[in-house]
Amino acid sequence: MTTKTLASSKATALMSVLFVAMIGAATVFLTGFAHSQALHDAAHDVRHASGFPCH
Repeated sequence: MTTKTLASSKATALMSVLFVAMIGAATVFLTGFAHSQALHDAAHDVRHASGFPCH
C-alpha cells in the first residue's frame, strides 16, 4: 500500500512539473512572437487592474 501511494505521489509531482514547464514554454514562445507594443499594453493594463500606479 505504501509503494502504491509513493508511485502515485511521484506521478502527480511529475505531471505538475510538466504542466508548469508547458505553461512556461508557451509564455516564452508567445511573448517572443508578440509585438513589443502589444506586450507593453498588456503589462500596462495589468498594472492598472492591480491598482499599481504606473505614470
